[in-house]
Parts: sequence; C-alpha cells; structure tokens
Amino acid sequence: MTQVEFHTGVADSVHFACRLLRKAHRQGERVMVTAPAPVLEALDRALWTFAAHEFVPHRRLGADRPSPAVVTRTPIWLSEGPIPTPCPPILLNLGAPMPATLHSFSRVIEVLDTDPDEVRTGRARWRDYAARGLNIKHHTVGERS
Repeated sequence: MTQVEFHTGVADSVHFACRLLRKAHRQGERVMVTAPAPVLEALDRALWTFAAHEFVPHRRLGADRPSPAVVTRTPIWLSEGPIPTPCPPILLNLGAPMPATLHSFSRVIEVLDTDPDEVRTGRARWRDYAARGLNIKHHTVGERS
C-alpha cells in the first residue's frame, strides 16, 4: 500500500525539496517530482546550486521525452505533465494535483508551504488520500525548513 507523508509549514518548499532529494539520492532512491512549471523551473535551477560541492542528478521531462535509457539512469525526474510509465517508486509533490493513479508509487511525499491557497489545496489532497483509505503521516516543519 502507498505510504503518504505531508510536510507542512515549510518556509521555502524548493529548498526543502532539494534537501529531501539530496537525501533520497544518497540513499539510492529514485523520485518523480511533480509541480507547476514555475516551481519545477526553480527546483531545476536550485538542484544545480543549493549545495556548493554537491550535485543531485536530475532530468526535467517535457514534451521532448528523453530516451528510456537516459531516464532510467537518472534518479530524479521533474515533470509537470502526466506521470510517465514506468516511473520511480517515490512521488514528491510540490503543489500539482494529486495523480489519478497512485498504485505505481510506494511512497508519496507532499510538501506544503504556508501560502493559504497552498494550504487549502493541500487539505483537499489530504482528504482525497484519506478517502482512498491510505495511511497518512504528518510532519510539521515550521521554522526548521
């Protein structure tokens, strides 16, 4: 069953996502990141620069889909469109609508900042996950992000 985690009260969701993705990469995990285009653009830039001596390998997926061999070797996928198949087992969502199918993910991580609209849509996603019978863990980040 898919495990769902919410991280709320995040001051800077892009920076927080960079830290999560760095940790996932260090642990050998593969992650699909979904978000609106401006957020993905900021995340793409930040993954190159947020730590001076580190690089988190990632690939932004768009209309020009790279070859399956390239995507398979890349641990972090950034996508604003439909979830491709096959895809990594972990989904990190930074404000995109909840995907219609969750069965391909072992874990879904939702990161919510303090913007009232983001909080409102995040609560709606929480209710949708709960309605599907999924177990949800909540982490209040607050000032630590």
